[in-house]
Amino acid sequence: MFILNNNDSTPLYKQLYNQIREQVLSGKLPAHAKLPSVRDLAAELSTSRNTVEGAYQELCAEGYIYSRQRSGYFVSALDHEVVPHSTAHKPSKQSRALRSSPSYAYDFHPARLDPASFPTAQWRTCYLECLRASSRELTHYGDPHGDLGLRSNIRQYLERSRGVLCEPDQIVICAGLQQGLEIVAHLLKESHSSVAVEDPGYHLPRAVFRNHSFRIVPIAVGPAGIDLDVLRASDSTIAYVTPSHQLPLGCVMPIANRLNLIDWAQSGGNPIIEDDYDSELRYHGKPIASLQGLWPDGTIIYMGTFSKILSPALRLSYMVLPRSLLAPFRALHSDYFPTVSLLEQKTMARFIEQGYWERHVRRMRIVYQKKHDALLQAIECHFGNKATVVGQGAGLHVVLQLHEKNAGEAGILRHAAQKGINLFPFSATCATGRPVSTSLLLGFGGMTAVEIEQGIRLLSQLCF
Repeated sequence: MFILNNNDSTPLYKQLYNQIREQVLSGKLPAHAKLPSVRDLAAELSTSRNTVEGAYQELCAEGYIYSRQRSGYFVSALDHEVVPHSTAHKPSKQSRALRSSPSYAYDFHPARLDPASFPTAQWRTCYLECLRASSRELTHYGDPHGDLGLRSNIRQYLERSRGVLCEPDQIVICAGLQQGLEIVAHLLKESHSSVAVEDPGYHLPRAVFRNHSFRIVPIAVGPAGIDLDVLRASDSTIAYVTPSHQLPLGCVMPIANRLNLIDWAQSGGNPIIEDDYDSELRYHGKPIASLQGLWPDGTIIYMGTFSKILSPALRLSYMVLPRSLLAPFRALHSDYFPTVSLLEQKTMARFIEQGYWERHVRRMRIVYQKKHDALLQAIECHFGNKATVVGQGAGLHVVLQLHEKNAGEAGILRHAAQKGINLFPFSATCATGRPVSTSLLLGFGGMTAVEIEQGIRLLSQLCF
C-alpha cells in the first residue's frame, strides 16, 4: 500500500518512487512480482498517470524494476545480503530546510566588505562586452597561467602601484589565496620541509602547508614585523610574511628589516612568500612598496587578490612566481586546466583596461576610511583608556587590546553572539596558543558608521 501526501514538499512522483524503492530493497516486494498498471495505481492513489509513470520510469532507469512489452512493470531480482540494513531515509523538517549562516546585527568579522560596494553596472557592461567578443575563445580551456590579457593588465598595475617588477609569463591567475598556496606548497615540498609563519598571523597558510606535511615554525611578530633573529636561528627554509600590513597587528616592516629578510633568503637560497592581501587600503600616506620590487630576480613569491576590494565571491587572485620556479610550475601543471572562469578573467581584464578598477579602488578607499575613522571614534568614546587600538591606518580591521580585568576572549565572544555581535577570535591567529592578554579583532567593512557606533557601545558593556 502506497500513500501520497499532498501537503509534503516532496513531489508526488518522488514520494511514490521512494516508497516502492524501499519495499524493493527490503524484500517486501519479491523479485519478479508484478506491479499495478499505471492506470490502476493512479486510480487507487487518486493521482495522475504522469505521477505514476514518472516514478516507474525512474525506478526502471535505476534498475529497481523492469518492464516487459505489453505486460507491465516487474520487480528486479536483487541480492538482499548486500543491501544496507537501513535504506529508508526520512529527512527531518530541520534537515530539509535550508540552513543559512547566523544573522548578526553587528558583524565585526575582518573579511566583510561593504554590502553596496560591488560595481554592478560597470561589471555587467564589461561582462556582456566580453561575452559578445570572446564567444570563440569560450569553447577552449585556456592557458594554465591564466588569460594573457588579464596577466598583462595585472603586470602594468602592479608595477605602477606596488613596484612589482615582472613579466606576464611569471603571473599565475588563481582561484583565491588558498589555491595559490596549494600550488606553492606543491612546488616547494620536494626541496623544503618547514615554513616559518608570523605569530600571530593568518591561519590559512598554516593549515595549507600543514596539510602538505610541512612543519610549521611560528615566529613572533613585533612592531617591525617578523622577528628576524628568531627566523635566522630557526631551521625553517621558507618564510610566509605580510610585510606591508601585517595580519592581524597591522605593522609595516621597515626597509632595514626588509633588506635583512632578503639577505636571509639570498644567503640560504630560501623562498619568501609575500602576501600583499590589502595593499590598496592605506588611509594615510602613500602605499608601501612591495618586497618583491626590492629583489625582482630573487626567490620572492608575490601574492595578491581582488577579494578585499572587489569581491571574495569571484575567487580571483594572482601570484608572481620567481623565474626559478617557472620550469617546475610548468612541469607540474602542464596537464592541468585553469581553475578560474575564462569569462570572469576576461571581464576583469576589461574592467582594468577601462579604468574601472582604479576608480573603484579610490572610491572604496574613501568609503572604508570613513568607516575606519568611525570605528576609532566609537572605541575612544566607549572604551577610553580601558583599551588600546593596534594596527589602525590601513586595511579592514584593527586589534583592540583590553587593559582592565575583563571577561576573557571566550566569555566576550559568547556574550557578544547572544547579543547579535559577530567577532572572529583573535586567538585563531595565534599559532602557539592563546595570547597572554585579551585582544579583539574588529573588522568594520560590512557595517555602516551608525552600526559600528552601536556595536562598539554594546560590545563595551559586555567586556568588563
